[in-house]
Amino acid sequence: MTRKKVKLAYITNDAARKATYKKRKKGLIKKVSELSTLCDIDACAIIYSPYDTQPEVYPSPLGVQRILAKFKNMPEIEKSKKMVNQESFLRQRIAKVNEQLKKQKKENREKEITQLMFQGLADPNSLLGLSLLDLNDVDRMIDQYLKDINERMEKISLEQAVDEDYKPSVVVVQAEPTATAESSSAMQRYPKWIMDLMINSQLQQQQHNGLQHEDECYASL
Repeated sequence: MTRKKVKLAYITNDAARKATYKKRKKGLIKKVSELSTLCDIDACAIIYSPYDTQPEVYPSPLGVQRILAKFKNMPEIEKSKKMVNQESFLRQRIAKVNEQLKKQKKENREKEITQLMFQGLADPNSLLGLSLLDLNDVDRMIDQYLKDINERMEKISLEQAVDEDYKPSVVVVQAEPTATAESSSAMQRYPKWIMDLMINSQLQQQQHNGLQHEDECYASL
């Protein structure tokens, strides 16, 4: 079962607010403890509330004083590098949300123009009532699609040309079959077109040796 999303607003009921405070305070201190243990860092917490006479501190008063003293002795640039207050935090959140909204509007506009483009291809009369801005966006979308198609076609053509260049030429040679174990093992190790080339080379060598032998016989006569 999914947890119900909590509405971040001031709790007007006193009893509910006090119960929420105690529950959240315990969870916050637990998270600080886990962060310090898991990441081996110095972390402390000081919590003031109208329900306690003394502030709640973690890990201890001496531990808090040690960590605060260490923080005060740091250079000013290091202290303020990642420090945020409520105003700067909200500004960062607003900027992030605005960026997400801008991105979403762009995606929605692209989907809208894409739909108009395909509607125009099916029925050109559907473009008659569009504004000049919409027509310009449809024109840009068509140009982008054509560009993508041309790039894809060029890529396919290049791949086919490379495949043709590296396609091996097969030489078929009619040779007498040999039943030796060595040739059978070679047929299993190499592709057929390589074996054809090897057999062709052997036949040419045998023919050359035969002609050379005949020349020597004529010379002896």
